[in-house]
Amino acid sequence: MDADFERLIELQELDIEIRKVLSLLNAIPAQVESIDRKIETAAQTLGRARDRLAQNQKKRRDLEGEVKDVKAQISKYKLQLNQVKTNREYQSLLKEIDEHQQNIDRLEEEIIGELLNADQIEADIHAAVERDREDQSRFDQEKAALAREKEYWEGQVRELEARRKQILPQIPAEQTALYERISLRMGGQALSPVTDDFCTLCHMRIRPQMLSELIEKNEILLCENCGRILYWVKKKDEAEKDASGRL
Repeated sequence: MDADFERLIELQELDIEIRKVLSLLNAIPAQVESIDRKIETAAQTLGRARDRLAQNQKKRRDLEGEVKDVKAQISKYKLQLNQVKTNREYQSLLKEIDEHQQNIDRLEEEIIGELLNADQIEADIHAAVERDREDQSRFDQEKAALAREKEYWEGQVRELEARRKQILPQIPAEQTALYERISLRMGGQALSPVTDDFCTLCHMRIRPQMLSELIEKNEILLCENCGRILYWVKKKDEAEKDASGRL
């Protein structure tokens, strides 16, 4: 039975294209996942800034509570000043009041520092919110583009597989089975053209007798080195000569 090289070659080209498109399709989920990780990172950055502000506010409340407590203690000491009977006790209370006042000054300096920190944190939050808004818009666009790309490539796969189904019945079953076996074993490249007396894919020189049979007969011949189905590709001058002879 003559080999239907034309359709076998077309089948291989379709299979190569299907694998290429499936590879593009399979890469899309990872791209979407990468975008989702960026969204999550942006949200975490904003969340950390808000946590810092909450901690800052709590620290300010704690410091203000300490100031209030120390002031209350100073008020007690001042009341005691009117009740002491010795100068020593009076001086001791004055020293306590002075130390507590110094503590208030230190606490108030810390509060001012936290207020300044709060201003910076709030600026960071505002910048993060703006950045998050811009990033979210860009991420949404990127995901929408990937969804469109996925839909397009899925359509391409359906079209290619439909063409494959159309030509399969036109190829003798034993040739299709041989093609499938070799394709599976050789990573999808079941056929190899012969150019300049060499198997193109494994670069093994074809024996003269085998080469003669390949040129003269329309039969399935396998490369003795890689086992692929060989088919003859006419040299440019031969193809031009045949074309001119048909005119």
